[in-house]
Amino acid sequence: MDINALKIIVEGALLAAGEPLSLNQLNALFPDDEKPGHGALKEALAALDGELADRAVELKEVGSGYRLQIRTTLMPVIANLWTEKPPKYSRALLETLAIIAYRQPITRGEIEQIRGVSLSGNILRTLQERQWIKVVGHRDVPGRPELLGTSKQFLDYFNLKSLDELPTLAEIKDLDNLEPELQLTHPEASTDRAPEDRQDDEQTNTQAENGEQNERRDGQQDEPPATQQEDPLSQADPPERAPEPRD
Repeated sequence: MDINALKIIVEGALLAAGEPLSLNQLNALFPDDEKPGHGALKEALAALDGELADRAVELKEVGSGYRLQIRTTLMPVIANLWTEKPPKYSRALLETLAIIAYRQPITRGEIEQIRGVSLSGNILRTLQERQWIKVVGHRDVPGRPELLGTSKQFLDYFNLKSLDELPTLAEIKDLDNLEPELQLTHPEASTDRAPEDRQDDEQTNTQAENGEQNERRDGQQDEPPATQQEDPLSQADPPERAPEPRD
C-alpha cells in the first residue's frame, strides 16, 4: 500500500480511537492479505509526524502506543477552555506514587518504611482506581505481600513512553517540584473528562486526605514535629542565694 494512503488511514484511526493505539492494533485494522506490517506503519507514522510539525496537533508515542494530541506547549492556553481546574492531589498521595514509580516493585510495608508513617488504604485505592498502579506479583516472604508497580495508564497519563523518561532523582529537589516535572495536570485535550469525572477525582482525593488526617489523629504524623529550642538562660545554673543575716 502507498505510504501516503496508509498515513491517511493511520491518522483517521488515531483520531477516531481517542486513545493510544499500538502497532499491532493498527495492523489489525487491515485484512490478513493486506496487512502493511510494522515497518510500513512506522514509515507512515513518521510521515504523519513530519506533516504535523507546524500544526497544533502532535503525534506522541506513549506507553500504550501512538496517539494524536494537542501540543503540550499549547496546553497552558488551551486549558482555559475549561472553567473547572484539574484536581490537586495530596502530598501523601504524590509521595506514595513517586516511591512506587522509582522503587518498583515495592510492597506496602516498604512504602511505609520509606515514608515513616502508616499508609492510608484510601491512597492506594485512589491510585488503583485511576489505574496508575497495579499488583505485579508477591514478595517471597511470609505473608506473601503484594508487589506494586506502575501501569501503562500511568505512562499514558503523564505523557511518557517508558519509565526511562522519568526525571532523575537528582533533578527532583523536593516534592514541590514533582508536579511540574510529571505534568500532574492532564496533558491530553483529545480525552477531555466530563465534569462528573472531575468531581469523582475531587471526592476520591478528599477521601485520601481524610484518611491521612485520621492517621494523624491516632498519633502518627507525616513529618516529625520540630524540636522546640530551650532558652539558653533556662539551662544556666541558678544564682547562689545570698547568706541570711545573723542575729
